[in-house]
Amino acid sequence: MQLSVPTLYVVIFANFLALGLVWLHFTRSYPNFTAARYWTAFGFVAAAGAAFSFLRGIAHPLLPVLVGNGLLILSGGFAWMGVRRFYGRPIPWRTSIAVTLLSVCVLAVLTLWYDDIRMRIVVYSIGQCIPLALSTWDIHRTREWRKSPGARLAAGMTLVVIAVHAIRSMVSLLHFDGETTIVGFNAFQAVCLLLLVFAAMMANFGFVLMAIDRLRAEVAELALIDDLTGIANRRHFLVRLSEACARASRTNEPFALLILDLDGFKAINDSYGHGAGDECLRIFTRAVPLRLGDDDLFARSGGDEFCVLMPSTSLSDAALVARNLIKACRKTLVLWNGRQISFTVSIGISAWSSEIAHDPHKLIAEADKALYVAKKQGRDRLAVYEEMTDRLRESA
Repeated sequence: MQLSVPTLYVVIFANFLALGLVWLHFTRSYPNFTAARYWTAFGFVAAAGAAFSFLRGIAHPLLPVLVGNGLLILSGGFAWMGVRRFYGRPIPWRTSIAVTLLSVCVLAVLTLWYDDIRMRIVVYSIGQCIPLALSTWDIHRTREWRKSPGARLAAGMTLVVIAVHAIRSMVSLLHFDGETTIVGFNAFQAVCLLLLVFAAMMANFGFVLMAIDRLRAEVAELALIDDLTGIANRRHFLVRLSEACARASRTNEPFALLILDLDGFKAINDSYGHGAGDECLRIFTRAVPLRLGDDDLFARSGGDEFCVLMPSTSLSDAALVARNLIKACRKTLVLWNGRQISFTVSIGISAWSSEIAHDPHKLIAEADKALYVAKKQGRDRLAVYEEMTDRLRESA
């Protein structure tokens, strides 16, 4: 039994056109998600290739064989480019174009000088499998692919496409499938084409899931970032502080907390404007991390108040860091409309103890009390929570 080749390619055209339209909408909705542009090209280029392949038996064989198959091979290159862009890697333009041109040249030879449809099937399969295999490799060598259902689906379905191409080529070379012509595929070849379309669509759904997972992660990350300064916000800080308290309760390893408050910040806003105040906050948040450790969390808790969570840090070490921060702020100048603005910072310090246990708010309250003392004593200084200091003296 032979199936109509034009009918098969109408099905292929409709499916890839739908995928291209889906990705086009995605691209317009999320213009910064550049991987979607390559997957949009993948859908439309594959649809164009199917449209040209529809002309088998109608136009000269070179048009469907070279242009149609060439576009379908190139579409695999665009799918690979989308994967590369998704993971922030260089776009393989040269490799994709080279594979396409080489495949088209060999197909031309097998059409004009040595007409062999079975060898053309093999060449076409190899041309499509090269970029798809490379895209699967790029997905598998990422750390997060096992945690991403979309990446697993895309990689798995791409492997299915490669397997179907391999089986199709082998059966074709061994003549196990019956008669095959340019206008009429046998049942086996027709089923292979339908399987390829199905697997390609499922791989595209994997790409969609990858995109959704990435966008969801970006939204979750933005929810933990302060808009003005770009550092962690209060929500992020409280989550990490709760985790630190729970961990300290298990290990009995203390950690320190700093609460920083810019001195006279209201006066800066009143004298220079809120724009100047915002610039002071941005300059301040760029200066502080330079004096902190890699594991320390610097967060804005609100207004001109900031927090530093310092894992595995003693009270004395935290005080040393606080002194360095105070000295650094004294030397920091902000240029605003031709004028120099200076500011200082007051810091309250507390450290976790068994009395605090799992309650992070107790630790915050102790640091707040120390900050109040620093402010009351004249600002531009640090203060350590007094009861904590007394406990340390008693234990010594």
